[in-house]
Amino acid sequence: MAENLTGGKGMRGFSQRRRRDWLDALDRPTYVIGDVHGRYDLLSALERKIVADAAELPGRKLIIMLGDYIDRGPASAQVVGRLMAQPPQGFDRICLTGNHEMAMLDYVDGEISLSDWVAVGGDATLKSYGVDIPALRQQYPQPKKLDTFIRTWLPDDHINFLRRLPILLETPQVLFVHAGINPDRPISAQTDEDLVFIRSHFIDSAQPLPKLIIHGHTPVKAAQADGLRLNLDTGAFRSGRLTAARLWQGRVHIMST
Repeated sequence: MAENLTGGKGMRGFSQRRRRDWLDALDRPTYVIGDVHGRYDLLSALERKIVADAAELPGRKLIIMLGDYIDRGPASAQVVGRLMAQPPQGFDRICLTGNHEMAMLDYVDGEISLSDWVAVGGDATLKSYGVDIPALRQQYPQPKKLDTFIRTWLPDDHINFLRRLPILLETPQVLFVHAGINPDRPISAQTDEDLVFIRSHFIDSAQPLPKLIIHGHTPVKAAQADGLRLNLDTGAFRSGRLTAARLWQGRVHIMST
């Protein structure tokens, strides 16, 4: 089942199409941040770098988060709390959903089992919310009672925040999305499953893309631009490198922790 989850086939959270957002123009300095995976320390450090970098730039700025805020790293609850709070002064922030947020919601909604979520790093997320799974299994030996306790324990405001996240942000020149797109389909026909799970069919495709796609999901050693693909997932929870791209006046500048 874990293999199915990472490939999308085992998840059921795709019955209701996620919201897709549109911006008429990227007419202000825009910072795009890759997969955080519970590394609150790196997100805090990268935000400080972004604020310093933006100090000399005009007007309000925008931060776009590409999803996968939770699982694997040690501080998922703190990351979600930070993203729910106000962005740095002078900034707006748009957060997209990733496959790990959808896995958490699938568990909360009873669509997958606890072991399914744990297989993709959910145990680290639960620990950050104060859930000790081995101790609770002794207290609640019946899986249904354990699930009921955990689902009730997780804070409603965090769950509702994750439910509201859009699955992509499109502008005339750039598409921001967690995993990528299916190159065989127009943007309007993309499935939610492809948008948060696709890997090789997007990354290895030689087909022309409709616009620049900025994404994460598939870890790389350093942020990579490959034609109209820009991958910002530098495996933060293992590597200690959380990466952002600044888009401004037709140029892209990469920064990392």
